[in-house]
Amino acid sequence: MSTKKTTAAPSASVGVTFRDKTHTSRSLFMPGGRELKVVGGHLVLQDGDDEALAFLDCRRDFERPAQVE
Repeated sequence: MSTKKTTAAPSASVGVTFRDKTHTSRSLFMPGGRELKVVGGHLVLQDGDDEALAFLDCRRDFERPAQVE
């Protein structure tokens, strides 16, 4: 049997993007041990990830660029 892998097409609204003001690549670990990865100076969160949003919102080394609509 063959299984078909599906890949979601990129959409205009991927989630929330943060810009890392100090690093282009690193891993952050939230208090519960969850890892967040910065790639190319950006970290993208899925919509509705309130825990990670709160974690990054209180950090001075991250900012949310203005969203283009």
